Amino acid sequence: MNSKKTLTFSVIIPAHNEEQYIARCIRSVRRAVKESGRNAEIIVVCNRCTDRTEQIAKALGAVTLRDETRCIAAVRNAGIRAAKGRYIVTIDSDNRMTKGTLAEIYRLMQTGRCIGGGAPIRFERYSVPLYLNDLLCRAGFALTGLYSGIFWAERKTFLSIGGFADKRAMEDVYTAKALKRYGKARGRAYTCLKENVLINSVRKYDDLGDWLYFRLIAQNFGALVRAAFGDRSGADRLIDELFYDYNG
Repeated sequence: MNSKKTLTFSVIIPAHNEEQYIARCIRSVRRAVKESGRNAEIIVVCNRCTDRTEQIAKALGAVTLRDETRCIAAVRNAGIRAAKGRYIVTIDSDNRMTKGTLAEIYRLMQTGRCIGGGAPIRFERYSVPLYLNDLLCRAGFALTGLYSGIFWAERKTFLSIGGFADKRAMEDVYTAKALKRYGKARGRAYTCLKENVLINSVRKYDDLGDWLYFRLIAQNFGALVRAAFGDRSGADRLIDELFYDYNG
């Protein structure tokens, strides 16, 4: 996957005990690299892993490094600091990219009109609550322009904005805002892929039910309101349960 030539892409994959999913994610990236015809490296940032995630990633040709921080932004930033490619692309380890993703990113960046962007999100299966989640995502992206899912931009751009926003949750929204603001100041747009999508894992819904996030909002409404007024203890426990302690 690496080359002595200048690398076009560094694909950053944060992973916490993802031995069941990391291989399919890496394989989707490798297909996209081949389709693009460009040089690339895949960097898997192993976060507090106690399973075979690192061994599987290495066997599939990825560069691996470790970061023990309980903050997804810091984990992604560790990968960005280690990256050697001109363009950074991030994807979560249980998700997949479609094969034209990197080729489309390259075309958009070559126009000189884009600072970076995100990707549309499509679930790998659907049900009534997942359709509702999908519609909420699409509406949020359309109203705010803060596309996420897969993030992509030049490495120097990520470094200029300080990397991913130092947040334990909703770091994607804050990072998209920073990229959009940075691009606007330079006459370049923060945009979204049109021909390719992020294939979003439904493993949490499989484990915890398709109404998961609607149920959690209802059950934790008080904690979310208190978080808005500065008391984050309840919200932080929920974030740990859903993200940082999920998968063991």
